[in-house]
Amino acid sequence: MAQGRGRRRASEHAEYWPGYVDVLSTLLLVVTFLMSIFMLAQFFATQESAGKDTVLQRLNRQISELTSLLSLEKGKAKEGEDELAELQATLATLKAENERLSGDAVVGDQSAKSAAGQIGSLATELDQQKSVSAEALAKVDLLNQQLAQLRRQIAALNEALGASEKKGEESDKTIKDLGARLNAALARQVQELQRYRSDFFGRLRDLLKDRKDIRIVGDRFVFESEVLFESAEASLTPEGLAALDPIAMAIADLSRQIPKEIDWVVQIDGHTDIRPIASAQFPSNWELSTARASSVVKHMIARGVPPVRLVAAGYGEYQPIESGTDEASLRKNRRIELKLTSR
Repeated sequence: MAQGRGRRRASEHAEYWPGYVDVLSTLLLVVTFLMSIFMLAQFFATQESAGKDTVLQRLNRQISELTSLLSLEKGKAKEGEDELAELQATLATLKAENERLSGDAVVGDQSAKSAAGQIGSLATELDQQKSVSAEALAKVDLLNQQLAQLRRQIAALNEALGASEKKGEESDKTIKDLGARLNAALARQVQELQRYRSDFFGRLRDLLKDRKDIRIVGDRFVFESEVLFESAEASLTPEGLAALDPIAMAIADLSRQIPKEIDWVVQIDGHTDIRPIASAQFPSNWELSTARASSVVKHMIARGVPPVRLVAAGYGEYQPIESGTDEASLRKNRRIELKLTSR
């Protein structure tokens, strides 16, 4: 019994297995078929897309060719229009020429008719020209007379110019003579002034021979400022007034001796040292040096020297006679100078 049941199960099992395999086989075939269909569809889709791209490129090339042809046709149409315009202009010209030739024929007939009249007019004009020629000859004669008169005037002017040039040469000679005489007179005045200057120097040298603080430098008398002024002041000290009195008297006496035609002055120059000054009265050495020279001038005027014979000038610290910065050099640079000179 047991063996019978076993054989029956095996028989059942054997009958069930072949049916399952068939189902799987069938499914596999279906899948394979579907895959084949998908691949074929994909292939045809790719072919179709490539075909569309090729067609699109071909259409683009055709559009480009058509565009070029269109441009070419437009150019030809423009050339045709230009040629048509030229032909129309030529036709108009030919028409105008034809009309002109027709008119000339008519005019020729009219000219033949009016020739006689023109000949008569020309004869009349010839008579008029003869009359005009006679008037022109008369005008020519008048112009010749005027030209002769102008020539006579030019000759008179040349003669006057020659006389003027001669007079100018004489004037130049006179001016040269006057210049030479003036130079000679000036030279005599300079020589005479030099003589008076020598006398003046001699007298002052005698007056100042005992003063060691007053020096003679070239053609100048040099006073150290301490002889005449206090430090940073422009008012003469009593000692300064006493030192200037004999000099002022000598200059006043000299002014009475020198002839009036000799133009001379006594120049008084004020100088300072390089040390700056800045006060309410004297903002700089310019003002101090000028004020000191002016004080000397005023004192000499008070002692009888004519103001017209005096000159005051201030040089500040800019004309030193010593280059050192020691006290002795600074003292020498602080000075008042007197010089007799021509104006």
